[in-house]
Amino acid sequence: MTARRREKAPSQADVARLAGVSQSAVSRVISGDAATARIPEETRQRVFEAVRELGYVANPAARAMRKRRNNLLGVHTFERVFPRAREDFYFEFLLGVEERAEETGFDLVLFTSTGSGTDGERKIYNNGTNRLNLADGSILLGVATDRGELVRLWYEGYPFVHIGRREVPGAEIPQIIPDYRSASAQIVDRLARHGHRRLGYVRDWQEMEPYEDRRVGYAGAVERLGLTDTSPGSRGAVGLDGAWLDEVAAGAVTAIVVESVGLANSVREQLAARGRKIPDDVSVAVLEAAPADLSGQWDSLVIPRVEIGRLAVDRLQAMLDDPGLRTGSLLVPCPLIPGTTITDANE
Repeated sequence: MTARRREKAPSQADVARLAGVSQSAVSRVISGDAATARIPEETRQRVFEAVRELGYVANPAARAMRKRRNNLLGVHTFERVFPRAREDFYFEFLLGVEERAEETGFDLVLFTSTGSGTDGERKIYNNGTNRLNLADGSILLGVATDRGELVRLWYEGYPFVHIGRREVPGAEIPQIIPDYRSASAQIVDRLARHGHRRLGYVRDWQEMEPYEDRRVGYAGAVERLGLTDTSPGSRGAVGLDGAWLDEVAAGAVTAIVVESVGLANSVREQLAARGRKIPDDVSVAVLEAAPADLSGQWDSLVIPRVEIGRLAVDRLQAMLDDPGLRTGSLLVPCPLIPGTTITDANE
């Protein structure tokens, strides 16, 4: 496609002509209904390319309305995630959002019942209406992210920031992302400095982007340092394999990297049943924030949740001031917590 200059805002019909598809296909793609409508991937990519070339943004009336700021920021979650206790995973994200909004003179609107979906999922659009429009812009978070709704929001030009990395084909949505890849690599580096050459990996059942980032960071560091890992988890198997743990107890590996605290506790229990102790016989590190318990502090990472919440507010406010900033992501480092579960390798 060749670059074009236009004096008026492009329409869906313009996008359809440039992409060589029907206007209804364009509508389906930018509303996030492409999968339901069985629109081929090649067609979707042509639509996305035409949208980017023309600078198309849907719903200009709503965009004009949003120029009248009311100093309200929305917070929307895609499932029931508002905290029931201070130790809840989302508590500190929301604390950071609230603190920074208050400091900068914005009020918050919590969208706790925006529409209803299946399996407890919470929808942004209800009967075709974006109910987030009550706020100048919104911060989105949660596990069960609806990528179709993110696409639709982005093409309508609604200002939002997503906390956590999500792959959304065709839409360069703004995201605040914990840098799990670098943190995972740093944990492998720490193990290597303690002399560990034979590692194992225990994979959780989650298949979301944050877990993919952990796995990529870990595998890259193992390869870069010339270490060995032949564990089931490194090959994609989920959970703990009894036969492999027998090999670990026999000295097949000197260190294990685990994706979750729950699995780490299971590793501890099952190694103890085989007469092995952490870290005397096997060092263990965890790729999520791990609180200390009676057995000590896991060597793990910190998710700077309060900082991420604050950064999300700053990014959203910058977008409200300059709509041209509605793409791109910010990586936030995840520091490591030195604990009591890594020691020098017993080779």
